[in-house]
Amino acid sequence: MDPIIVRDLTRRFGQFVAVDRVSFDVHAGEIFGFLGSNGAGKSTTIRMLCGLLRPTAGSAVVGGIDVSRDPEGVKRRIGYMSQKFSLYELLTVGQNIRFYAGLYGLSGERYTQRRRVVLEMAGLEGREQMLARDLPGGWRQRLALGCAILHEPPILFLDEPTGGVDPLSRRKFWNLIGQLSASGVTILVTTHYLDEAEYCHRLALIHAGRLAALGTTGELKEAFVTRPIVEVQAGDAVAAMRALDQMPEVEKTSLFGTAVHAVLRTMAVPPEVVGERLRAQGLDIRAVATVAPSLEDVFLDVVEKAGRS
Repeated sequence: MDPIIVRDLTRRFGQFVAVDRVSFDVHAGEIFGFLGSNGAGKSTTIRMLCGLLRPTAGSAVVGGIDVSRDPEGVKRRIGYMSQKFSLYELLTVGQNIRFYAGLYGLSGERYTQRRRVVLEMAGLEGREQMLARDLPGGWRQRLALGCAILHEPPILFLDEPTGGVDPLSRRKFWNLIGQLSASGVTILVTTHYLDEAEYCHRLALIHAGRLAALGTTGELKEAFVTRPIVEVQAGDAVAAMRALDQMPEVEKTSLFGTAVHAVLRTMAVPPEVVGERLRAQGLDIRAVATVAPSLEDVFLDVVEKAGRS
């Protein structure tokens, strides 16, 4: 049995449907990413799976336990790290570790061993007396992760764990997540950072409370197998985008950094022809080439289709 099994999970707040009949499974040792914009329903879903919020309808089984029937049993089998700093800022590093160890019933030699592991993982050896509020962002997040796994849970939920953290610290944090997954821990992580989503084994794209797409990054990018993406480098990207939007072969366009990405309806029109047509309109076109779809292309495509349904 998969560690996480979700079927038609729904949560309403009055007339507002925050999560709408979401279904998916998470395999053992998998890093499963929940990707979506703010307000898409990611945090509400993870709170239901952690036993913190009762579902309105549907079911979820986490670690073999039904979250609706035994939420406290679920909490004992998981680790959870919220999107906000989840430690006590007026306690020291050592006191935070001691506090969470007490919550998880750790004592004696096991506590000593796990405390050493957490300090090493967070890079905080010798800083046990520092107040949590005085730690740099990356250290704070690694300490929070360490406290979430003090009791060595087989399932870990991370709710936007790297918000407000610098890129280097984010990379180190994801290295730790990869190590946990390699050791067999099942991880469900929510994020709105597209670069972070590339670290996940599979992704669920959620929009307006509904599951819009599910699969590996490779599988999700297959949506563009017959719809090539042409990248246009132009002196005036906005003018180039407007011209592209007028071409019948172009399905849609979007600004991509300083360039324009144009999704073509078919593979019949080569990028050279697109460039010639733009130059014929007097536009300063510096380069035109077919590019592999990025996760951002996939996300925008999925969100647009979900918005039309």
